[in-house]
Amino acid sequence: MAMKVLVTGGAGYIGSHTVLQLLLGGFEAVVIDNLDNSSEVAVKRVVELAGEFGGNLSFHKIDLRDKEALERVFASTKFDAVIHFAGLKAVGESVMKPLLYYDNNLVGTINLLEVMGSNGCKNLVFSSSATVYGWPKEVPCTEESPLRALNPYGRTKLFIEEICHDISVSDSSWNIILLRYFNPVGAHPSGFIGEDPRGIPNNLMPYIQQIAVGRRPSLTVFGNDYSTKDGTGVRDYIHVVDLADGHIAALKKLFDGSKIGCDVYNLGTGKGTSVLEMVEAFEKASGKKIPLVFAGRRPGDAGIVYASTEKADKELNWKAKYGIDEMCRDQWNWASSNPWGYESPDSPK
Repeated sequence: MAMKVLVTGGAGYIGSHTVLQLLLGGFEAVVIDNLDNSSEVAVKRVVELAGEFGGNLSFHKIDLRDKEALERVFASTKFDAVIHFAGLKAVGESVMKPLLYYDNNLVGTINLLEVMGSNGCKNLVFSSSATVYGWPKEVPCTEESPLRALNPYGRTKLFIEEICHDISVSDSSWNIILLRYFNPVGAHPSGFIGEDPRGIPNNLMPYIQQIAVGRRPSLTVFGNDYSTKDGTGVRDYIHVVDLADGHIAALKKLFDGSKIGCDVYNLGTGKGTSVLEMVEAFEKASGKKIPLVFAGRRPGDAGIVYASTEKADKELNWKAKYGIDEMCRDQWNWASSNPWGYESPDSPK
């Protein structure tokens, strides 16, 4: 019998790529998503990409804060594990609307954990974030680096990590893996699924991609006086397919019979890439010039953040395979085939 995995937020950017890898890996996947910042088109395209395995995916439009709807999904299917992506994720918006973030991310997760517990499903992979490190004083960030989330979004990730630790202490039958992502970019090599943020993108690569397809005029680079090789900020960018494979590796660890409790792994490449290096790689992949406007540093932005990935390599047998050239190639393949993402130019965004 195939293992059944519930994927919350499975219609989103990282979720959809992970669901595809799950199906191709022989798992059955049930996706729940409220479609707040995602598209059901992504789910349909995952079914197509999965070919003969597409029939092993089902979808429910549900908000995790609707506990009764969540109970009905668990009543209809016995799950072996849950991968929990669902959550609001825009740092700037979280500063403006903290209660929205605490309500959506924390209340939704508490409902999920309660329903999982009452249905005897106690295997969880949680989508955390490198934002829990704040702006680290030392790099690379190891899993033991000090935690200091600097905005409500980051704090929701940190609080959920703490909740997961507390649950595993209170009940030893839980097995939880927390995955701290660095900067996911790229798209599936088919160009059929990719990142499609609502409104103005918060992250570098979707913004660059929208300039390349003519949707935005130029890229504002915040800070070119950091003590880095070219003065611009350095981050650890990871291909979304590598990230998806990291979740499969975490699931396998949950199922291998070892006593995990609650453990944490960084998912990154272990290498830092500057903003200008990323722009140059994207220009090379796309053949498009990205006009730049330089502005002052944003308050609180760190110069350099990248991951230590030894623990995931050793304990999950997982390592990122793709570099920035492949990330930009696949991002451009997605953007050029889908300049308006999953919608059309006149769809409401």
